[in-house]
Amino acid sequence: MAIRLNITMEEGVYRRLKETVPPKKMSAFINAAVREKLYPDKKTLDDAYRAASRERWRRSLAQEWSATEAEGWPD
Repeated sequence: MAIRLNITMEEGVYRRLKETVPPKKMSAFINAAVREKLYPDKKTLDDAYRAASRERWRRSLAQEWSATEAEGWPD
């Protein structure tokens, strides 16, 4: 079931949307974009995790926490 809604967006974003997406396809485009943002697919998540693992500050933080006592924590 489709729900009709009224949204507000930046003028520049709206202009770009109108230039890029045909009028009869705009609702489907917005729906797909929101769905993708709310429920990213496994490949998108895997790529993001891989990219994050290459960041030096994250590796440093992981090393700091590696010595944390885990005894008594649930598995």
